[in-house]
Amino acid sequence: MHIDEPIVFEPLYMERVWGGRQLEAVFHKTLPAGTRIGESWEVVDREEAQSVVHAGILKGMTLHEIWERMREPVFGTRFDSESPRFPLLLKILDCQERLSVQVHPPAKVAPELNGEPKTEMWYVVEARLDADLFAGFKPGVGRADFERALDTGDVADKLHRIEVKAGDAIFIPSGRVHAIGAGNLIIEIQQNSDTTYRVFDWNRTGLDGKPRQLHIEESLRSIDFNDVEPALQEMKGELVVECEYFRVEKWSLEHAREACGPDTFALFACLEGDLLCAKRRFKPGELFLVSASQDDRALVPAGGSASVLRITIPG
Repeated sequence: MHIDEPIVFEPLYMERVWGGRQLEAVFHKTLPAGTRIGESWEVVDREEAQSVVHAGILKGMTLHEIWERMREPVFGTRFDSESPRFPLLLKILDCQERLSVQVHPPAKVAPELNGEPKTEMWYVVEARLDADLFAGFKPGVGRADFERALDTGDVADKLHRIEVKAGDAIFIPSGRVHAIGAGNLIIEIQQNSDTTYRVFDWNRTGLDGKPRQLHIEESLRSIDFNDVEPALQEMKGELVVECEYFRVEKWSLEHAREACGPDTFALFACLEGDLLCAKRRFKPGELFLVSASQDDRALVPAGGSASVLRITIPG
C-alpha cells in the first residue's frame, strides 16, 4: 500500500488532578467539558491505550495494527526493531499544578518490581515566569536524608530545582528522581512504558478526594542517589537530545525541507507557525508521522517561518 500523506492520530485525553485547560487555550484542542486534562497522548501503542488514525487511507487503523501489518511501508526497512509494539510514546502535558515527585525504574530493577523501564525527555513549550522543574538531588543529599524528608514533608528542600522558560529541554533517564513544577506546558518523548513510582505527592488528595497511592519501597529501589544537579540540555546545532531510544531535533524552517530520507520515517510536533506537508496544513500542538513510502516529504512553512520537533529512532 502506498501512503501519500502524513499520518495523523486522534489524541487521547487523560484527566489528572494537576491538569488544566491549556491544551484548549494554547493549541485549540477540543477537550471534554468540565475536566482537568493533564495529558494528551498523541502517539501511543499500548494494550490499554491505542492511537487511531484520524483521516486518509488508513483512517480507523490503530498504531498497533500499522506496526504489525504495515511496518515496511510506514516505518521502512532501515529501522529494524523486534519490539512487539511501537517503541515510543509521545504526550503533551498541561501542568497547572506540581506533579508528584516520582521515578521510573532502571532496566536492571524494573523486572524485579514487575515494571517497565522508562527514559524520557521534556521540551518546554510554554512556562509561567515562576515555572520550574525538579530533577536529581542537591549536593550532599543521600538516601537517609531523603527518607527523613519523606517523613517530615521537606522533600523539595532535597531536590535540585531548575527554573525554566519556553524552549528549555531536559533528559530524564530511568532512575532520576523528578517532578514537573506548576505552570509548564510540555512535550514529552519517552520509551513506550507506563511505569511510574510516586514517592511524594505534596500532601494533596486525588480527583476522588483521597490521597493518591505512593510507591515508597519501589521508588527507593529505583532512585539513583548519586544523581546530583543534572542540567538542562545544551543544544548542539539542531540536536536537543539523543539516546539509544530516541533522537530529538528542533528544526527552524524558513524554507522547504525534506522530512526524512528514503525508506525511513520521522515524527513531528509543530511548535510555532503553520506548515504544510503533502498539502496538509499543521498548526502548533499538532503531531504527525511522515511515512517511509510518502513521496512528497517536504515540510513547507506556510507563513514565512515555522519550528518543529523532529523525533526519530536511532539505528
